[in-house]
Amino acid sequence: MANHEELTAFSVAELAEKFRTRQLSPVEVADAYLKRIEELDEKIVAYITVTHDEARAAARRAESEIAAGHWRGPFHGVPVALKDLCYTAGILTTGGSKILAGFVPNHDCTLWARLKAAGAVLLGKLNLHEFASGATNSNPHWGVCHNPYDLTRIPGGSSGGSAAAIVARLAAATIGTDTGGSIRIPAAFCGCIGMKQTWSRVSRYGVLPLSDSLDHAGPITRTVRDAALMLSAIAGRDPLDSTSSGEPVPDYAAALTGDIKGMRVGVIKELTIGLSDEVAHGFNAAMHQMRELGAEVADVSVPSIAMAASVATNIMFAEAAEYHEQWMRTRADDYGNDVRRTLEAGMLTPAIYYVRAQRARAAVLAEALNALEKCAVLAVPTSAIPAPRIASGGRALHDSGASVDLVADVLRFTAPFNVTGQPALAIPIGTAPKGMPLSMQIVGRPFDEATVFRVAGAYEQARPALPLPKL
Repeated sequence: MANHEELTAFSVAELAEKFRTRQLSPVEVADAYLKRIEELDEKIVAYITVTHDEARAAARRAESEIAAGHWRGPFHGVPVALKDLCYTAGILTTGGSKILAGFVPNHDCTLWARLKAAGAVLLGKLNLHEFASGATNSNPHWGVCHNPYDLTRIPGGSSGGSAAAIVARLAAATIGTDTGGSIRIPAAFCGCIGMKQTWSRVSRYGVLPLSDSLDHAGPITRTVRDAALMLSAIAGRDPLDSTSSGEPVPDYAAALTGDIKGMRVGVIKELTIGLSDEVAHGFNAAMHQMRELGAEVADVSVPSIAMAASVATNIMFAEAAEYHEQWMRTRADDYGNDVRRTLEAGMLTPAIYYVRAQRARAAVLAEALNALEKCAVLAVPTSAIPAPRIASGGRALHDSGASVDLVADVLRFTAPFNVTGQPALAIPIGTAPKGMPLSMQIVGRPFDEATVFRVAGAYEQARPALPLPKL
């Protein structure tokens, strides 16, 4: 029998084939993940709740169904975990907060209902920055989540537990949410794939909101193919979410041809300014690799992108304050200090700022689409810096000891695509001299995730694999 190091090394696509052909048992793989969580998560703190009994029961059910010839598809028997914003019937759902410390929903969110219907095995619920309102994942209520590559550094947020679990091999695939970069930032800092699909492509029914008009829920995975498989499983119209789109959902994995010859990649020049030396070097090397693959790489301009992070912040503050108003009036002391300050800022945001920020979204999207008129995709770094060090109070520090400006160094690169609602995928591009992952984003037209996957998949095949963290 293989040991748990070997059993937790497979991608979703590899597990799917091994389960379908009965080379591997879903039960032994689920047990391997549960054992690894037990051994390692004390260091990482990726999980808030581990669903041991539910996982084993689902794995036994999957094994019986597959043995009887009823294979449901690529997630049948695959161990996954969900950011703890996602409703799960009968299972604690905290939002990473003291306020919901005892909340157990009576129904599933739609995306988990779809994964469960596909036969996925739930390992548990993942740590996050409280109520998804931050980028460090330093959670004062459920524990500080750590980066698997360096336990003194942040994993990114707010979906830090989701990315850390992937890279530490504590789940085969996870779900995160993204309001200003909360899927892509952790994917960048931890060295994995984070896909923020087009806004409305995936139902948000049963997912605790941060900012309703900016929120996305989507895949964090080891490979581009796994993200494509996961998005195909969870995307599509949901009658329970009036904002969900009825656009047809293609077979995203079919787009992974490996061929990007003749495709034009536009580099947004406004987002190549102010990069650390290691990020600039890594991004330039990635663009060189794109050229080697036959793509044409050219600079493009999106002038209004400079204001996009401020636009996102004004919208997020106001919409988060509206959702949390009652708790802020009755339980304000139960929030972590950094999140409470954010919500207080939202309660003081004038309505005129919110309206102007919503109006500005159209201008940013128009310029981004103009840049895409002659390009298949856009490319930008995911962050100006590698993962910084953990500090108190939801902050992060440079190696010099100076505080990191998370807006200037991180959100400036990710939040614009929440403002526009475009699909954006974070993908590793190598490591910095100190061994921390580096990342870029591939950005596409609305509802053209297939092209994003195609370009990212081709680059992934050509790029050397990142070294595994030494846990």
